[in-house]
Amino acid sequence: MSERLVVIGSQWGDEGKGKVTDYFACRADMVVRYQGGNNAGHSVMFNGHKYSLQSIPSGIFNPNTVNVMANGMVVNPESVLVELDRLHAQGITDYQLYISDRAAMVMPWHSALDGAYENLKGGKLIGTTKKGIGPAYSDKYSRVGLRMGDLLEPEYFAERLQAALDQKNMELKMLGLPTYDFKEVYDRYMEIAKILGPRIVDTSALINKALRTPDKKILFEGAQGMMLCIDHGTYPFVTSSTPSSASVPVGAGISPKWINNVLGVAKAYCTRVGEGPFPTELHDHIAHEIRERGHEYGTVTGRPRRVGWFDAVVARYTSRLAGIDNWALMLFDVLSGLDKVKICTHYELDGEIIDTPPSTISKLARCKPVYIEMDGWKEDISGIKSYDELPEAAKAYVRKIEEVTEVPVGVISVGPDRTQTVIISEKLKEF
Repeated sequence: MSERLVVIGSQWGDEGKGKVTDYFACRADMVVRYQGGNNAGHSVMFNGHKYSLQSIPSGIFNPNTVNVMANGMVVNPESVLVELDRLHAQGITDYQLYISDRAAMVMPWHSALDGAYENLKGGKLIGTTKKGIGPAYSDKYSRVGLRMGDLLEPEYFAERLQAALDQKNMELKMLGLPTYDFKEVYDRYMEIAKILGPRIVDTSALINKALRTPDKKILFEGAQGMMLCIDHGTYPFVTSSTPSSASVPVGAGISPKWINNVLGVAKAYCTRVGEGPFPTELHDHIAHEIRERGHEYGTVTGRPRRVGWFDAVVARYTSRLAGIDNWALMLFDVLSGLDKVKICTHYELDGEIIDTPPSTISKLARCKPVYIEMDGWKEDISGIKSYDELPEAAKAYVRKIEEVTEVPVGVISVGPDRTQTVIISEKLKEF
């Protein structure tokens, strides 16, 4: 029987999923991205080099790992080519990569529409990356989108492309935006098909075969974080898909019975990019210090991230939704040197103490964090190799997070390199 591990973001994205996925991808036979698109950013560092990924799975650095961009993603073929070119320039040329023939495509007009829709909101921006992800998902569910497998059938692609342009060019005109010429788009995407065509396959069949192969290790990675979930996040300041482990079966084309080990990635504090309520957000020198020490700037956008204390209300909520078995506590070393550290255990909403996030942003914006304060630690922990080497105050912080979230910490990250990773969970050590 195969071993499976799902890695999800449990906050507002940017939790450090790239490093965690990279760490376990070194041991995995297959890495599967099951949702999102090139609006996501993974930063991976090893051997003194930093690599940035957007659409491509984190197992791309291991030539023995099969990397799958599954049907739940929206794939921008142009972006994939740029990403591969960048990896080639960095010496990453030996890899296995497959793209689902059922994955929706992000077309050129999607980013144009994304930016236009955002601008129409005036001062009430969603904070989209303007990569076209929302419009691509919208077209998918409106049944007017194109899929990667369409590229393999030129006549069928031409038919689908013309139908899409008949609608989208009308929409673009109404918004005062440039329209697209059928032949130019068609010719360009036929060139793309020559390059990516051999990689476009039925990935569901590929994944299911691996699942039934004894001793195969399969890693499922999501993009963004649970608080940006279209269903359960801080709507409408959310992404256009569901980053939860619950969406793995649909997004990867497998049965739910295969999902039994979920690792929730959480920073030792909280960050958020873009708009929307953020109850534990800090606006003082501590926020600035954490931002600079943690290099809290978006991988894709370069935007400075908003910074706040660890939010156990959010952690309990996302753990309940995603069935998290262990936490991967990231950027733990960034908190070293602070005199005091805080954990939000509850919210106060209109005078009432609550222990789960409300459904509307109007209520969430009124929530005030209820904190416990703990002693910080001054020691540099970036070189430790085991949990026992942590300072007592740092251990107390870890234990308190486990207590208030009711989920054990299975991984601690004490630096950006994959070697600066401490595995506590015996089950995770076996993966």
